[in-house]
Amino acid sequence: MNIQNLIIYQFPTLYQILSELDQDLNLNLIEAENEEFLRNKVKDLKNYLVISKKKISYVDYQFIFNFQPIKIFKLIENINVEFMKNNFSDQSKVSINNYIIDLNSREMLFKDAKLKLTEKEVNTIIYLSEKNKPVNIEELEKNVWQYQSDVETHTVETHIYRLRKKISKTFKDQNFIISEKNGYQIK
Repeated sequence: MNIQNLIIYQFPTLYQILSELDQDLNLNLIEAENEEFLRNKVKDLKNYLVISKKKISYVDYQFIFNFQPIKIFKLIENINVEFMKNNFSDQSKVSINNYIIDLNSREMLFKDAKLKLTEKEVNTIIYLSEKNKPVNIEELEKNVWQYQSDVETHTVETHIYRLRKKISKTFKDQNFIISEKNGYQIK
């Protein structure tokens, strides 16, 4: 199981309270007293959540504690919910070559450019990326479109043609999906 790292930033009282409950929390509790320490921790850790009094621009996963009176069990519940949201978000991102495919938003990302995709386009890219060989049209019809092989259609070819055109226009990449003599492939 992936260890959950809870970083308490410039909040010694909260750190002290949570450290007393440390055995029951099942979290790796870390106190960050200064910005340099926090930057290094965030850079090195995968599964983390920072609790702070204000928003920190360079921290992806954070929970801002707004000083409202709150029961400790409600605070722990909120922390667990934030960890679950972060894990869900992380699991939705698939890395293919230099691109990130966000399954939740159905977007393809590279540097500052982003391309909105349809569900079929995402499914096609994911399916092709999981294969280490060219995938023929009949296999794509069966496994991505759920078509019967005896149906005469050019749906796959048309969709891949349009998808390649979109990728080429947005990312200037004519070789993301390549056409081989025995099918399509992402290398």
